[in-house]
Amino acid sequence: MSQGLRVLVLGDIGATNVRFALLSNGVLGPIKWFTVAEFPRFTDAVNAFLDRHCRQVSVCEALLAVAGPVDNNRCVLTNSEWTIDAPELCAIFSFAKVHILNDFEATALSLPLLTAADLYPVGGGEAVLGAPMALLGPGTGLGVACFVPCSQSSIVVASEGGHATMPATSDSEDAIIDYLRRELSHVSAERVVSGSGLENLYRAVIAIDGIEAPKRNAAEITNAALDGTCPTARAALDLFCAMLGTFAGNVALMFGARGGVFIAGGIAPRLTEYIARSEFRARFEHKGRFRKYLASIPSSIIVQPAATFMGLRSIAEREDKTISLDRTHAERH
Repeated sequence: MSQGLRVLVLGDIGATNVRFALLSNGVLGPIKWFTVAEFPRFTDAVNAFLDRHCRQVSVCEALLAVAGPVDNNRCVLTNSEWTIDAPELCAIFSFAKVHILNDFEATALSLPLLTAADLYPVGGGEAVLGAPMALLGPGTGLGVACFVPCSQSSIVVASEGGHATMPATSDSEDAIIDYLRRELSHVSAERVVSGSGLENLYRAVIAIDGIEAPKRNAAEITNAALDGTCPTARAALDLFCAMLGTFAGNVALMFGARGGVFIAGGIAPRLTEYIARSEFRARFEHKGRFRKYLASIPSSIIVQPAATFMGLRSIAEREDKTISLDRTHAERH
């Protein structure tokens, strides 16, 4: 191994799946998938990746995007029992450095790097150059972030916006929210716009309409909706898409995201055509006096599976430039 080779583990850690890849001197290797349920602890998953795919290299650092709030380089995942702690990882795996950040913060950094082939447009509008770009995405949870372009160094506003209270926009949604509120106390956007949220919508429709339907998980609800075998599943998925549109429009307004709104996560890329035919875009624009404002903002689904890793690589490249500048400055003095 050459002396100058810098090898990092990049990780995208959700509550259902964890993905790893090696970054060797700026070159991103193949992305490897693991299931969170396979491992009692996050360190077990790291060990499995290193043992199976990194025997021929010496890994010096880790750069990890995690599905939850990060505090002091540590995160307890919102929808999993895993704890990801930088000092622990350094001690166990002899990493020189571990950097932990929110997963949607990392994905937001990929937005200016995405091409037309990486995106599935939903609705019209034209992006304003240099304007903020909003990112949200339903998966196991619901992530939210904003990318703000700057001339020197762009800024990402990470957030826990998915836990903001979900509004209802009709009498039927009032009934849905009321049903879930009695069960959950607080109905956040994540409680309806996520995998578990789709299951909540399905159960609520069954209860409110007083019908009989089999218990289903999110994947089963989606499949039954798509193949037309269950009207209740179709109703739940339609509600999901509509509420996603409402929330996406809210996020666009909050961030002034005239640079575009981008939908990531594990669900939307599998439902591109369905979402495009749904009420998503109509609900996105349904903001009263600000309808024209929303109509001018483009919305797209990210279909590039490596988007988060593109964002992580940009962080590593930025760190490399900083190290190089510091080294040059030291040599001159």
